[in-house]
Amino acid sequence: MGASSGMGLEVARRLLGDGWHVALAARRTEPMEKLKEEFPLLVDGVRAIDVTQGDAPQQLLRLIEELGGMDLYFHSSGIGRQNMELDASTEEQTMMTNAVGFTRLIDTAFNYFAGHGGGHIAAITSIAGTKGLGAAPAYSATKSLQGTYLQALEQQARMRRLDIRITDIRPGFVDTPLLGDGRRYPMLIKPEKAARQIMDAVYRQRHVRIIDGRYRVLVALWRLIPNWAWRKMGIRN
Repeated sequence: MGASSGMGLEVARRLLGDGWHVALAARRTEPMEKLKEEFPLLVDGVRAIDVTQGDAPQQLLRLIEELGGMDLYFHSSGIGRQNMELDASTEEQTMMTNAVGFTRLIDTAFNYFAGHGGGHIAAITSIAGTKGLGAAPAYSATKSLQGTYLQALEQQARMRRLDIRITDIRPGFVDTPLLGDGRRYPMLIKPEKAARQIMDAVYRQRHVRIIDGRYRVLVALWRLIPNWAWRKMGIRN
């Protein structure tokens, strides 16, 4: 889900390169159709799905049917913008995509695996969920929600004795269209490098993986900062 650009597209390409049969979904189908031309024998479905729409779960289930079943659900759909002015439409759109849409599709995949003997859910969240970022309130809040939600589902799977594995992938700044706002971002990671580390985390069935090592150090330092000090800092994402 979210295979039309950025990390989603690169992860899809790596899965196909490893011989997986893959179904692709995103709002825009053109980039996915091009990927299908590269791997005509392995791309078993391409579908336009907008996670903010109420029919997204039904669309996903139809795509799974076209694929002939599912072992791995990879969720890369998300948006994020700096919003110091607190423009309401920006905050609401972020909430609809990263919170409501995320929950709809992750739940659909979880319930599918619950009824089909298990499977693996991997989702791209963000290090932005570590602390509240004043420059992007809805983005950091929804990324925190995503990480907590995945953790809760891991616990629920264990409580229900379901063979469902979950991998929470938390990148730092990745050079994707999501950051195409003209700002300069530190420690940028190329999507290809991020995808390699993401797939390593998926294959190893890691619970949480921060991408990459520099950001693991940064997040560890963020967590040490007390709230009174964090409030005085000017962190921008």
